[in-house]
Amino acid sequence: MSLARLSVELVPRTPEDLINEARTVKTLFPAADTLNIPDLMRFPLRSWDAAKLAQPYCKRVIAHVRAIDIAPDAPLPGANQPGLEEVLVVHGDLPADLSRRTYPNSSESVIRRYRREAPHLRVYAAFDPYRRAPWQELEDVARKKDAGAEGFFTQPVFDFKLFDLCREWLKNETVFWGLSPVIGPRSRSYWETTNHIVFPHDFDPTLEANVAFAGRVLRELSHTQGNAYLMPVRIKLEQYLPPLLAWLD
Repeated sequence: MSLARLSVELVPRTPEDLINEARTVKTLFPAADTLNIPDLMRFPLRSWDAAKLAQPYCKRVIAHVRAIDIAPDAPLPGANQPGLEEVLVVHGDLPADLSRRTYPNSSESVIRRYRREAPHLRVYAAFDPYRRAPWQELEDVARKKDAGAEGFFTQPVFDFKLFDLCREWLKNETVFWGLSPVIGPRSRSYWETTNHIVFPHDFDPTLEANVAFAGRVLRELSHTQGNAYLMPVRIKLEQYLPPLLAWLD
């Protein structure tokens, strides 16, 4: 058996960087059939515009959309964009620049708008097992499904036991399971401070251990034709992606 879908997340720093990374994925990691692109306020290139640049290298591109950035009377990002078929709606963190306008939208309200105004788009939502009590996150999952979400992207997981538990919670849902390498103490501190990740006591922040963990999860997901996305943060794609191919045979 094999994975149903495997995505690589690319950060849209500049158009040139994005195109180079999309080419790298196509060349060195042909197992990926999808790219997903976050919308990050510190870069001027918006995710849906980046999707246009990436599509020549991978036809399936999922653009992230921040709910709090969408004005009620503004068009929905990507709604009428040729070739774009999927979006991931996240709530979004408040910008560091407080003069930047945001809106009191929930993820659910924006998902409902997409279902009404762009029913041809497949809409995903976020799931984060580290953010708060599991019952609260699962109530959010139910609300997002009621709003029209057709699947979920998880916060990256770093513990196989937690991954297994979350799979039980999200049984029968379409889920892209997040995997991200954490190499060295600075990377670990970032995840602990910014995303409140609780690492297992025996977590090993080496490239080899991270590849082995991701490979184990990918192999497990392949038994049920699951989905995953890889988020290579602070590491070259050439270092992280090719070694994973051995786990996908």
